[in-house]
Amino acid sequence: MNPYGIALTLVVFYAFSELHRRKRAFYTNPVLLSITAIAALLWAGGYSYESYMESAVILKFLLGPAVVSLAVPVYKGRETIKAYAREITAGIVIGGTVAILSAFYTAKLFGGAEEVLLSMTPKSVTTAIAIGVSEKIGGIPALTAVLVVLTGILGNAVGVELLNVAGIKDRIARGLAMGVTSHGLGTARIILDDELAGAVSGLAMALNGVFTSLLLPYLIEVLK
Repeated sequence: MNPYGIALTLVVFYAFSELHRRKRAFYTNPVLLSITAIAALLWAGGYSYESYMESAVILKFLLGPAVVSLAVPVYKGRETIKAYAREITAGIVIGGTVAILSAFYTAKLFGGAEEVLLSMTPKSVTTAIAIGVSEKIGGIPALTAVLVVLTGILGNAVGVELLNVAGIKDRIARGLAMGVTSHGLGTARIILDDELAGAVSGLAMALNGVFTSLLLPYLIEVLK
């Protein structure tokens, strides 16, 4: 197996991480720039996405342990999380519902077809759950997957900056906002700044996935 995918990913991400460390601007976000650069390089070199993924299969495998490792900061912050259990629960219920409704009505406002509306509603939960929910409610799973990735990239790129501009300093609130709206990529971003906020974000990401998968099929029947 040619490991060019691993080498390409690590080199490109490292280069943009160094750029971001020096500039510290939202437009130097290493995740956004790395995805764009790798896509351009694959296109220019005539490599298919399937070939790239096959050569980077080890990195894909490591995504599982990386997600599971989010349980570590959750465990460390368990006492604080317990103390804010009601607030966290309310944030997930309200935030998850708003994420669904805002996606649905934004697409409807711009005249989106019903399949597009249904595909957009689970965009704020992690990919595996979102695809399953999209298929169940009559959406287009492939479109949902793209929207989930875009949501995560945007959250990773500008989520923390938007929270700063809005003056939101509470660590629990910041973690909830990132986890509910931009799932894994948002969590990966905020945990770099604050371990407790990252723990809450990881917990919110997981619980919002469960909440959305339970609520959305019934809510869609009302929205239709």
